[in-house]
Amino acid sequence: MRSSEQTPKTGQPSNSPKKGSGKKKKKRGKVWLWMFFVALLAVVCAVVGYLLIILNGERILSKNIDKLNDMEQASRIVDASGNELSKLYVSGGNREYVMIKDIPKEVQQAFVATEDKRFYEHSGVDLWGIGRALVKDVIARSAVEGASTITQQVARNIFLNADKTIFRKGTEASIALALENHKSKDEILELYLNRIYFGKGQWGIKTAAKYYFDVDNLEDLKLWQIATLAGIPKGPNIYNPINNPEKSMDRRGVILSLMEDQGLITEAEKQEAMAVEYKKPASAKSNSEFTTYIDYVVQEAQDVTGWDEEKLLTGGYTIVTTINTDAQKAMEKEFANDANFEKSEDETQIQGAMVIMDQHDGSLVAMVGGRDYEQKGWNRVTKARQPGSSFKPIVSYGPAIESGDYFPWSILRDDKICYNNGKYCPTDSNSKKYIGAVSMADAIRESRNQPAVWLLNEIGVKTGVNFAGKLGIELGSDDRNLAIALGGLTNGVSPLQMVTAYGAFANGGTLETAHSISKITDSAGDTVYEFKSKAKQVMKETTAYYVTDIMKGVVAGGTGTKAKVSGRTVAGKTGTTQLGLSGVKSSGNRDVWFVGYTPEWTAAVWMGYDKTDKDHYVKKSSGQAAALFSKVMSAGLKNVKKQSFPTPSSLEEEKPTAPGAITGLVGTYNTEDVAVELNWTSAGDGYTYKVYRKDNSGAGFVNIGETAETSWIDNSILPEVTYTYYVTAYDAETKQEGEPSQSVSVTITTDLEPTPSPGEESPPIDVPSEGPSEQPSESPSLPPGEGGGGNSGTPGGSNPPSESPPPSPSSTPSVPANGGENPGTGNGNGNGGGNGNGNGTTASTGDNSAKGVAISAATP
Repeated sequence: MRSSEQTPKTGQPSNSPKKGSGKKKKKRGKVWLWMFFVALLAVVCAVVGYLLIILNGERILSKNIDKLNDMEQASRIVDASGNELSKLYVSGGNREYVMIKDIPKEVQQAFVATEDKRFYEHSGVDLWGIGRALVKDVIARSAVEGASTITQQVARNIFLNADKTIFRKGTEASIALALENHKSKDEILELYLNRIYFGKGQWGIKTAAKYYFDVDNLEDLKLWQIATLAGIPKGPNIYNPINNPEKSMDRRGVILSLMEDQGLITEAEKQEAMAVEYKKPASAKSNSEFTTYIDYVVQEAQDVTGWDEEKLLTGGYTIVTTINTDAQKAMEKEFANDANFEKSEDETQIQGAMVIMDQHDGSLVAMVGGRDYEQKGWNRVTKARQPGSSFKPIVSYGPAIESGDYFPWSILRDDKICYNNGKYCPTDSNSKKYIGAVSMADAIRESRNQPAVWLLNEIGVKTGVNFAGKLGIELGSDDRNLAIALGGLTNGVSPLQMVTAYGAFANGGTLETAHSISKITDSAGDTVYEFKSKAKQVMKETTAYYVTDIMKGVVAGGTGTKAKVSGRTVAGKTGTTQLGLSGVKSSGNRDVWFVGYTPEWTAAVWMGYDKTDKDHYVKKSSGQAAALFSKVMSAGLKNVKKQSFPTPSSLEEEKPTAPGAITGLVGTYNTEDVAVELNWTSAGDGYTYKVYRKDNSGAGFVNIGETAETSWIDNSILPEVTYTYYVTAYDAETKQEGEPSQSVSVTITTDLEPTPSPGEESPPIDVPSEGPSEQPSESPSLPPGEGGGGNSGTPGGSNPPSESPPPSPSSTPSVPANGGENPGTGNGNGNGGGNGNGNGTTASTGDNSAKGVAISAATP
């Protein structure tokens, strides 16, 4: 057997390749050749691309080289007439340039560690950082990670905007590479530290150090201050220590941890710097008037445009606002007057906030966010607090009227009752509590709590919550309860929310969007933003009219009288929230409010402490908030044309309403006086009460008298008889009688002789023929069915039993006591022998106060 392939002739092994092996080698050669050319092309493209990026960066840099030394163009805030209120950036006052040699190494290291730890290693673009950012962007499915180096940030701040797009990032990278070719690392870091924005209108590290810490020489900065400053640029409004001390402190901890991780500080130094609490220096004040308003405008501009603050402030824009400078100055003047605020026991002063809105278009006229707003930077106009009774029109009275079932004259209940199986028992703070029936107008005028809760219970909590939502106040699931009728909310509401909601009552039912900016134009004068109204009708015009009507009563003669504005009609509501601090026995409050409006403007005033405790709470009532409203509005409206509240074309006429049913009727038998005593709850002022009775003989109820008191004494009783009573309220003006109260029964068990049975001899009746008599001497003899008796009543009206013996069956038909049904013509008794006046078809409808001897008329 051959061990190898041999040639045909010699038999020697053959060395020739196998068939096809040459073709495979040829293919491999071609693949490698293609790969070489592709790699070469990629290298060429990369080089060309890099050169293009470099050239593009060089082109942009050379074309705008002057921007490296130029300052940005300041944006302006103006009023509607174009008068400048403020420049948002003033180069001489808000930026102070400092050379890199005068910036301590520790400051430089803190910013490099925070913003770009590979700053001294890359050439303007950090490829590792870009890779990390791409991964995060892919995960988030959006551009969330900037990955910009310090050089790129300088490029962006000087030459570009802050958009996070691929094209902008590419241009930014090209400029950064060009900058690295023309500037040293120290020069680039110097540009960065002098141009970075630190919030509160401060640019550059030197100006920020002076503003936040009152440190002029950067060498004097402490580690905790350096870390605080290094944390601000990530979010100037969020992390500056004035606006948000707690968030600033948290951010400082992050910076210190980064510095420790990179070996710049020790653990002990980190812990010491983290523990320091920031205190605002007195020198950190804004030089501008209208500080609250301007800050609000800047924030609103950012919200409506989507720009960051730096672009907005330095872009040369003109922001046209809706401010009324007269009102703003008047407000700032009154907030600067300590006499308008109660004195605190220590250096922590009581705070306040106020905002005015033109309800016709939602434009914000003026606002102050606090007495020391310049020092705090905390705009209380936008911060939520508990509204107390000022919330009643929003969640109780307003939606009830909107339902069409209630009007200002509707009768509500003011009773001492509990809800939710006794778990919620609201109380009145009025001197005269629980007056029973009360009209809606009187209930809100006197700020009674029970009627508001009762009404919300009647219309349903859901109805109240939905109505509040229409007014722009969304209540959460935790607020589905009756406590919201008195402003007991989980998160509270801000003065801005309250002024927006009340504005809808003031203008006829339309909810306007509160805004401070009418338009924004760029440096060329082109409009880049303009406010567009999204107003919508949220309630019937009649609802707004009636709510305004009842709140006018609050100011005219109720809890808000101090809010009156001379020459203007004012409607509004006061509000207080209970202190509710364990261990503190005081009638003080956490918050006091007045929210009100004239036909021209709507305003909300809040007063209280930022943090309420046993030493810091409001001791006076809401009258001080109402008084501040009056002072500011009186001055602000001085040159504003007078208007009138809108009146609907058709209004429901006030219809006489019958009094409500009497509650709390109680009857007891007084054995000593031999009388039944009745007592019940008042139905309100201006009513009298009719008392009805029946016995167990089977006859129906008859009226036994009328009184203006909430009690009655019935001494016309017989032994061993059960009497049943009910009471109604009667309005003499409208001649309407209320529904009957629940009845009460009393059984008489005494030592009196029982009523004689038919056939028994009746005891004689003693009738004095001579001597002093209460009857008129000229009284004629009485025909059948008529009674005679004294016409002189005694208060409380009870006749002694000896003067009112039981009637004789031989002389009197069988009728219920006090129930004479034959016509009576005089003061006295009908057939039943009842005491009182007997004019009319029922002879016993008197007040049970006649004095004298009862005489039974003989039957025919």
